[in-house]
Amino acid sequence: MDEGRIQAVFDDGLFVLKLSGDVRLTLCATLDLQVQRVAAVDGLESVIIDLREATNVDSTALGFLAKLALAVRDRLVLPAQVVATHPDVLTMLKVMGFDEVASVVDANSLPAAEQAGLDSTGCCDEAPLAELPSEMPEEGELRGRIIEAHRLLMCLNGHNRLQFQPLIELLESEEQRQSH
Repeated sequence: MDEGRIQAVFDDGLFVLKLSGDVRLTLCATLDLQVQRVAAVDGLESVIIDLREATNVDSTALGFLAKLALAVRDRLVLPAQVVATHPDVLTMLKVMGFDEVASVVDANSLPAAEQAGLDSTGCCDEAPLAELPSEMPEEGELRGRIIEAHRLLMCLNGHNRLQFQPLIELLESEEQRQSH
């Protein structure tokens, strides 16, 4: 699998976050940092999460993408837009209930003219995407971020609540054991 990459650009009110390859929990600190930055930026009008080159997005990463969509929801006229092409990624978005916090678009179903408008650099011709440096959290911090991401996903639907409650309980018990 391709190692996951994150790129971003903010241009004229549009924030584009592009994830490529195999996006896993190792990128959650970087994603969380972006969420905090975007939530604080002035002049935000639109958010696009470009997953067209993502081959896999694990549940922790999806939790932070949900956090981004929730963080900007009240500031945007239209919900954040998530654009994907890979069938596994589209399935994960659907199963996790992402349509509760964002507009999910299957780029494969767009007319050719609209697909052509989605350029490979992430929709902004004038401002190219910048590669985001990978932030490496410590083990305890990573556990906390995993818990946070899955709590966010649990809020999206009952399926997620049932699926992730045992994980949350296990991680919280490990956290308590570590602190004693």
